[in-house]
Amino acid sequence: MSPVPLPRSLASTCRRLGVTLTPHLLLVWVAGQRADWLERSPASGQPAYQLRRRYVISTSRFGIGSRAGSNCTPLGLHRVAQKVGGGWPPGTVFRGRRPVGLTWHGMPQAAIAHRILWLDGLEPGRNRGGQVDSFRRYIYVHGVGDELTLGRPASHGCVHLAASDLLPLYDRLPVGTLVWIADAYPPLVGACG
Repeated sequence: MSPVPLPRSLASTCRRLGVTLTPHLLLVWVAGQRADWLERSPASGQPAYQLRRRYVISTSRFGIGSRAGSNCTPLGLHRVAQKVGGGWPPGTVFRGRRPVGLTWHGMPQAAIAHRILWLDGLEPGRNRGGQVDSFRRYIYVHGVGDELTLGRPASHGCVHLAASDLLPLYDRLPVGTLVWIADAYPPLVGACG
């Protein structure tokens, strides 16, 4: 596999904030309703990334934005701050990050199911602090009961994934993994970022 170029805006944001690229990256593209999981290639002597999986997702039906109460999907650099749901069976429904039932036991339309990757914004004034704080807005990458909504904007700000995609991704991404959320496919730089 050949290295995947990184978005210029991701590379420049990391440099500006002094954030080191992590071994795994999750790139979310709102306009295309897709996400790409990249993993650093250990064989190369530099931080080259390989595409491991491409996912169909759902972002906010209210569009993009960072303000509290907007129900919009925030853009920019985030990290996985917490992981919720490990050890619970697929189909577990969560409210307030606590298990409350199962999708197949009367909760097929569950808003949050399977697993949760809780995101923390890293860009002050854009997705961190004040009225734009992604963590305090409870912005997650998570599963849903109704997977027919995937591929079109349908969430209340979070990023939805199918259980078959989310469960293995949850197991592979450690806390601290960088998540880049962008509106459209950006200009790219070389694999080194």
